Amino acid sequence: MSSPTTILAPTTAERVRSACAHAETAMLALPGIDPVPTTLHHLRRCGDAVIAVPAGSLAAALAATANETSAVLELTDHAPLPLREPVRALVWLRGWVRQVPEQAQRALAIEIAKEFPHPGLLDVGHGVTLLRVVVNSAVLADTSGAESVDHADLRAASPDPFCELESAWLQHMAEDHADIVAQLARHLPTRLRGGMVHPLAIDRYGLTLRVESTEGDHDVRLPFAAPADDVESLSKAVRILAGCPFLNGLRRI
Repeated sequence: MSSPTTILAPTTAERVRSACAHAETAMLALPGIDPVPTTLHHLRRCGDAVIAVPAGSLAAALAATANETSAVLELTDHAPLPLREPVRALVWLRGWVRQVPEQAQRALAIEIAKEFPHPGLLDVGHGVTLLRVVVNSAVLADTSGAESVDHADLRAASPDPFCELESAWLQHMAEDHADIVAQLARHLPTRLRGGMVHPLAIDRYGLTLRVESTEGDHDVRLPFAAPADDVESLSKAVRILAGCPFLNGLRRI
């Protein structure tokens, strides 16, 4: 009797890390005040988050709570393609928010820039202030459901190694490789094959297709046979999944 096949996939903590790296928008919610949009956000390797908000927007609320209060940071991961439902995932980081002392703002901005060179860091001290969110737990929600992860697992995890390349890959696949997408669509359940198929996500373990049909939207994950370790092996994994017979003779997607 053969052993059951193991489906390789990122852990929830890795998915949270990748979704936070992709998210373009984030909102900070504190008890008793309206959510405040951030001008930048970064989930650090230590598991805490640093955000930037307009100076003074939360000062009074934090001062009234001895400079520390419970908070939820909501981040939205949008697909890099024009889909009718662009949100791929939502992440909620729960914990405590603290002001960064004024004298430490620039030093922290420089430290963050080593991991996350965002242009918004140049505005720190000029109408923008940094806050630190001490994260206790995280929740990630997408079309497959919602899952939670604790701080220890989040701290130990890393984003997918192809996270920074993903948007460009998906756009290139959608715009220049409709043939590959059509081949991948052969793996879809029969009932979904009449809809519009778009590449939605890709990571070292597989890719996800979004099917837009008259019955609604459906996301289907297609796992690779083995995890990809570099760009060459990722390209090869996609072509194997698509059933391409010329793995070494075609240009990399």
